Amino acid sequence: MANETAQIAGPVILLGPPGAGKGTQAKKLVERYRIPQISTGDLLRDHVARGTSLGVEAKVVMARGQLVPDALMYGIVADRLREPDCERGFILDGFPRTAAQAGWLDAFLEKEFFEKSGMCPPVVIQLVVDYTQLLLRLTGRRSCPTCGRLYNIHFQPPRVDGRRVL
Repeated sequence: MANETAQIAGPVILLGPPGAGKGTQAKKLVERYRIPQISTGDLLRDHVARGTSLGVEAKVVMARGQLVPDALMYGIVADRLREPDCERGFILDGFPRTAAQAGWLDAFLEKEFFEKSGMCPPVVIQLVVDYTQLLLRLTGRRSCPTCGRLYNIHFQPPRVDGRRVL
């Protein structure tokens, strides 16, 4: 496995609707290849918590109940992808979500990664899940208020019967 880990040299982009399993698959890829998972939701929460200039801007927009504009997301994603742990590769979980974001990402990767480091082109994986399955996955999501473990009442119920999950 050490050789496999050393050889990966490119981004992995996971696409699909909420509930398709992007986060689950990303965690498996992280474990296998030891490259970071990058989720825009996590990035936004981190910037807001740290009070960065991008986080302050995003917080104002989110407080109004609006989506964070692409231009702001580009800055947040670009900052993260420039971190040293992304030099061998990374997993984008749910980004890009739009054609405009895909165009920006393509240009960014070309300029920042492919021209400079010779990194491999991205592997793009689209997760396709039946609408009924998505509905069951999303409506069945729960978390344990004690340990924070995630469950799904339909597919992966708590191990202890009657255990309270939110």
